[in-house]
Amino acid sequence: MREHDLPAPQRRGRGRSRFDDDETPFLTYGRQPARTAPEDEPGPEPEDDWSSWDQAVHGPEPHPRWLVTELAARDTDLGVLKTGKEADVHLVRRAVPDTDRSCLLAAKRYRDAQHRLFHRDAGYLEGRRVRRSRENRAMAGRTAFGRQMIAGQWAAAEFAALSRLWEIGAESGRIAVPYPVQLLGTELMLEFVGDPDEGTAAPRLAQLRPDPAPLRSLWEQLVDALVVLARAGYAHGDLSPYNLLVHAGRLVMIDLPQVVDVVANPQGPEFLARDVRVMATWFTARGLPAADTDPATLTGLLLREAGVR
Repeated sequence: MREHDLPAPQRRGRGRSRFDDDETPFLTYGRQPARTAPEDEPGPEPEDDWSSWDQAVHGPEPHPRWLVTELAARDTDLGVLKTGKEADVHLVRRAVPDTDRSCLLAAKRYRDAQHRLFHRDAGYLEGRRVRRSRENRAMAGRTAFGRQMIAGQWAAAEFAALSRLWEIGAESGRIAVPYPVQLLGTELMLEFVGDPDEGTAAPRLAQLRPDPAPLRSLWEQLVDALVVLARAGYAHGDLSPYNLLVHAGRLVMIDLPQVVDVVANPQGPEFLARDVRVMATWFTARGLPAADTDPATLTGLLLREAGVR
């Protein structure tokens, strides 16, 4: 099968998938009207909004110390960080007025199926169904409600994946992903990876031309991360130098709504092999010896780690 013939990741098998969205609580949270300020507090400025922390699903505990969770905080949209095929990412400052408490967040806002440039709905709907027949019919029929459900499930899938991988990374130190701050409807708020003072995002791996020593370090970090994923039974599913960031010499994996269960998904090993081929090609083109980046060798190792024979 050619790489471009690979369908979207599917969730088959008898057991519940690790990232199965059936009846997910994440989707019961839509964006609600902003809460009003208490009578003794001034209302927010027009360009600001109260923090949505109290309305959202939260990331893993313990929450990082840098994260502002006070309900008195305000979220200010500072502009677009990145536009993508399925979502746009905005830079948001969350700050408590009249204090030094603040943090930068990346707000990833998924488009509905009508406004996305790239469609993976067929495979997605086949593998990530909800139990209620009304929702299934709406998604299959692409009604306005159904398109919103699809967008919400992409956001929920990424939030679940990042939450699990953050926990694994915190324990092992061998994989880095942005901390998933919160999920509210089709908006996923993440740790901002970059320079918080300048508001400058970390570069994508594709933008860099590393010298030999850092190039090898980045490859070793990538192999570590892929091994951790495989041991957990996962493959990224759409890995490329464009969804890996490099921050202070550390490789950070992003964009995970399509994460694949290598065991339960019949196409899982092929998705994993494609991830490896794409990355091995990039590192070889930048100067690593082909013997060190052999895709077949690494793919075989990862499949064994995932328990796929």
